[in-house]
Amino acid sequence: MATYVECGETRVLIDPGAMLAPSRFGLAPAEEEWEALRRANDRISAYAARASLVFVSHYHQDHFRHDPGLYAGRRLWAKDGTRHIEGRQAQRAAALWRALAAHTEPLAAEGRRLETADTVVQASPALSHGPDGTPLGYVVALTIEDRRDGTRFVHASDVQGPLSPVATAYLVRQRPTLLYLSGPPAYLEAQLGVGLVDRGIDHLRRIIEQTGCRVILDHYALRDAAYGERFRRLWETGRASTAAGFLGLPDAPLEARRLDLWRGRRKPPMPLRPSRARGVAPRNSRPGLRRAKEA
Repeated sequence: MATYVECGETRVLIDPGAMLAPSRFGLAPAEEEWEALRRANDRISAYAARASLVFVSHYHQDHFRHDPGLYAGRRLWAKDGTRHIEGRQAQRAAALWRALAAHTEPLAAEGRRLETADTVVQASPALSHGPDGTPLGYVVALTIEDRRDGTRFVHASDVQGPLSPVATAYLVRQRPTLLYLSGPPAYLEAQLGVGLVDRGIDHLRRIIEQTGCRVILDHYALRDAAYGERFRRLWETGRASTAAGFLGLPDAPLEARRLDLWRGRRKPPMPLRPSRARGVAPRNSRPGLRRAKEA
């Protein structure tokens, strides 16, 4: 979900993190996934060097980087680490804010607003990371408006469907031209139920119908290998695409294809767990099969 936006002189890097699922289908990431992660981290570092503002929507480890140098010398808006947060996210937030003390002064993002001659940047209140009451906590969305032509880009991170009616109403009010979000978690449908995923699809269709926006689905939506068929009701609107599709590139949902990536190869041994802080494994190692809890 890491995203870089330029609007006039305002340059924003959103959610500067990347990570692989330590285990999917009982398998560690394949080499193609590690190589994609290395390229992603290189691009994030390059765009961080250009950014004047860095924004962190929440503290799941695929949405930020622990490295204080990434944020040094830049304005930083980050999800409030003391309100609407608990558990591991609260611990990670506290650790990051302490580490940043000598490099930059993070500001609680919720409700914050920045105006320039060309741009208005507005952060949302805390929105549910999925359905209301979810144990996964809260995220903050970011709206970037180009004052010259009225274009409005909204990065809604892990609101998922959105699954929350409150988040849905907020996104409608933002009147996005382009909306980028993680999409309904169809890969968890057996646990969450068909109805919840359908609710997310219905909410997103409502946003499209009421605003006329284009939508980019990524992350949660593409973890299900059958995403092409499961989200047919979104694709058929003509307003929704994957991030790759938006850029005119072929989809490469490597995590969903992990079984195929390992097919015909010797399965990985059980080596040391990779460093989560950098999200990069040594080229000659493989991660263990310990499951990660997102919360």
